[in-house]
Amino acid sequence: MPATRRRGGWGTCRTWFATALLICGFACFRGVCFASAALLIEEPFGQFGAFNPTGHAAVYLNQVCADTPTHLRPCQPGEHGVVISRYHKINHLDWVAIPLVPYLYSVERMQDVPATMTPEQEVDLREAYWREHLQGLAPANPDESEPDGEWIQLIGSSYDRRIYGFQVETTPEQDERFIALYNDKRNVGHFNLFFHNCADFSRVVMDTYFPGAIHRNFVADVGLMTPKQAAKSLVKYSRKHPEVGMTKFLIEQVPGSLPRSHSVDGVEESLVRSKKYMVPLVILTPHIATAAVVGYLTRGRMRMPKDAPLLKISDDLPAPPVTAAEKVPAAQETPAMQKVTATVETPAASM
Repeated sequence: MPATRRRGGWGTCRTWFATALLICGFACFRGVCFASAALLIEEPFGQFGAFNPTGHAAVYLNQVCADTPTHLRPCQPGEHGVVISRYHKINHLDWVAIPLVPYLYSVERMQDVPATMTPEQEVDLREAYWREHLQGLAPANPDESEPDGEWIQLIGSSYDRRIYGFQVETTPEQDERFIALYNDKRNVGHFNLFFHNCADFSRVVMDTYFPGAIHRNFVADVGLMTPKQAAKSLVKYSRKHPEVGMTKFLIEQVPGSLPRSHSVDGVEESLVRSKKYMVPLVILTPHIATAAVVGYLTRGRMRMPKDAPLLKISDDLPAPPVTAAEKVPAAQETPAMQKVTATVETPAASM
């Protein structure tokens, strides 16, 4: 659990007040629920993550829920919303929506989240949730065992990696429009790593709420849409439109024996920071290496908010990522995330 910073006077009152808001559920006050959309930037992990360090992008909608993974509806009181994203080769679908808690932890209640995680536990939890909820997306093998495939990306994400959230405020009308639009349109997958990937999908979702909020970077990412560029665009948009009330939060990787995830990089950033790529470029094509360094230094730098407040989720209350007191000023630079004085535990650490 993160150490609490002790202060006297106003600092102590502010700490108590921020903590109380989190515990009581800031997302709903006097029966009025505040909608939000959060761009989730997830660190890469495993062998593919080492090869492709751009990570994964998804969108968390705290007032949009789902009857099935492909049919959306407004949330009822006490529901946490869904995480929606594009995946590769999951039942030929373009997008899938998973409730927040299973998406993060492969269980339906926070009280069932383990304090630590092993590879064996991760497999068991994912299989149990798959048997109960996901066989329509990933049918069982002839012997009734769970299938191979990428359906495992739908649940238990926080066991594998750290996740950063960039949240903006929405309205019920925007949520209703989004639900109607996505329930109406054909959900047919045509995933492409370069031009139709998870970051492209997140861009389209966020642009549905805020047109023009996210765009490509033809300098730092050579025109590809990356999760980090999506976050950078949204932060820049929030500076120009402070009314969206941007806040940031962090979902830590659950402690345990699973390998830790890697940092999120853009395209040119991954070249510049990797000796195995940069050294051959400098030797064979120094002009390309120079262009990559210049592109990264001028357009590609962004530090992820590792000091952002940690997401707090309760079994009994809606999930408020951060409080109003912790909002990031529109003029504040992306790297300058001030530490929150309240004690905010990760769900796993609070077990």
